[in-house]
Amino acid sequence: MGCGGAGTSAPPSPSSTDVPLDLTQPWTTTAPADVGMAEPALEAGASHAGAIPRCRSLLVARHGRLVLERYYGGTDASTAFDVRSVTKSVVSALVGIAVEAGSVASLQSTVAPYLEPPYRLDPVSESVTFRQLLTMTSGFQWNDDIDYNPWIYSSDHVQYLLDRPHAQAPGTAFTYDSAAVHVLGVALERATGVRLPQYANEHLFSALGVDGVEWEALDRGTVNGGAGIHLRSRDMLKLGQLYLQRGRSAGRSVVPETWVDQTTRPQFAWRDTYGLQTNVTYGMLWWVSDATPRVFFAWGYGGQFLYVVPDLDMVLVTTTEWSGLSAGAARTLATDLLDVILQDIVPAAG
Repeated sequence: MGCGGAGTSAPPSPSSTDVPLDLTQPWTTTAPADVGMAEPALEAGASHAGAIPRCRSLLVARHGRLVLERYYGGTDASTAFDVRSVTKSVVSALVGIAVEAGSVASLQSTVAPYLEPPYRLDPVSESVTFRQLLTMTSGFQWNDDIDYNPWIYSSDHVQYLLDRPHAQAPGTAFTYDSAAVHVLGVALERATGVRLPQYANEHLFSALGVDGVEWEALDRGTVNGGAGIHLRSRDMLKLGQLYLQRGRSAGRSVVPETWVDQTTRPQFAWRDTYGLQTNVTYGMLWWVSDATPRVFFAWGYGGQFLYVVPDLDMVLVTTTEWSGLSAGAARTLATDLLDVILQDIVPAAG
């Protein structure tokens, strides 16, 4: 299914960052020309995405209006996708809300008080802070490609991580660690006294007009804070629009502006390249690039992307069928989709 057409040219739309959308309302669709986008380039992107066998959706919004919406492989707007590590960026938003509310005193607070019995922490683990979990610097020995599956099949997902060796002192080095973000989610539940799905519904998703969100269940009544949330593509696009609007929906602050700014800027000196996407580093449970144009994005296994381009007032979503992919194949699929975004979609707004 697609949205947009030739249409009649209209005056340029105001930036959605200047006039924040009311995100409780459904998306408004418009022709690409009405928001200054080149339809042939968008259509090329849709075609290239459709040629990627496992791609399942591609959505583009600019100036707060939906200009491209395509689904593949039998999916449609009602399909809820398991968007894997996009979950981490949702948890980041929830931590920001909790800090603003005073449920978490500060990012320098240790998580140990919220991991009391039945969990057992050694002295190093007791020093781990909320900030270190947000920046993937908790110091546990971990390789997501190798350790994720044994972890997910374990009977105690918090203790499994706490029993791991410490590869380095907390706060000293980045190691991508899904289990650590799950621990962050458990600590957040205990800090707020509210189950993570309920907290998310009350403080985030209701403000976006999003319902029916499912989380992957783990042990002791917890949900997976590191992966496994199910979202419709339009709903994921709303989360990106919220961050493009620096946490605001109409006149309401949903996520603090300062939190949006802090968590979507680089926290490290290192930079990586993935296909055409250069200067990639990490913020606080968001990936960041300070190339031109500057972008930040949530990245789920196998090419689940929520991709925000502030300077172009644009948000994109891609989803895929990631099940059964090896880690290497998942990275290749993700890189192929980043190339579609960088080669076709971003230039369409140039």
